Amino acid sequence: MQILPFYMVCDESGSMAGPDGVDTINTALPDLHHEISTNPSVADKTRFALIGFSTQASLLQSLADLSELTQLPSLSAGGVTSFGAAFRLLKDTIEKDVAVLKADGHDVYRPVVFFLSDGNPTDDGWRTALKELNSFRYAPKIIAFGISDADAAIITEVANFKAFIQQDESVSPAVALREFASSLTRSIVSSATSMDSQGGEGFQLQVDEQVPGFTSLSLDKL
Repeated sequence: MQILPFYMVCDESGSMAGPDGVDTINTALPDLHHEISTNPSVADKTRFALIGFSTQASLLQSLADLSELTQLPSLSAGGVTSFGAAFRLLKDTIEKDVAVLKADGHDVYRPVVFFLSDGNPTDDGWRTALKELNSFRYAPKIIAFGISDADAAIITEVANFKAFIQQDESVSPAVALREFASSLTRSIVSSATSMDSQGGEGFQLQVDEQVPGFTSLSLDKL
């Protein structure tokens, strides 16, 4: 079977506390779970994992078929913003996950990461960790979203596929976060549907060109 792994990598630093941060994501996760788990053809072809990061990074939900889970774990906020910890854990996790999927006889598509942060990295070594993630054999496609105080230049640096920054102060972080979760859900459903229509041949990752509440950032500017 062909499998497309998705990883949601979410900032859990102290600034993400409250209704404009992890509370909104936690409210949106059951919708994401329901949308995918109740659609057998989507759940069959995709796997989902959740990583939270602050001072450290943690694998909150290991890669799973969402139809086999009753619910997803919650995020919590506290600590600083170590991008490097997130990228190192992501690399290790993807390496193990792909090995397991291949050992089970699956054809595995390049993993997809939806990365979200509301601020700037507080660690010095994050670029080295990102470079290692981008250069290893199972390097993922990264779609990066920045909200609140996130820096557009840094979000563009993290992304290698698409990047989005919260539009302006007329859009609340809570609204932007709901749109982020909706965009991730749409990408999983549309990509799985594309695998069906293409019969697995010429499959294209489906990601929104525009996301409400966000401005799309160019990855071509140096």
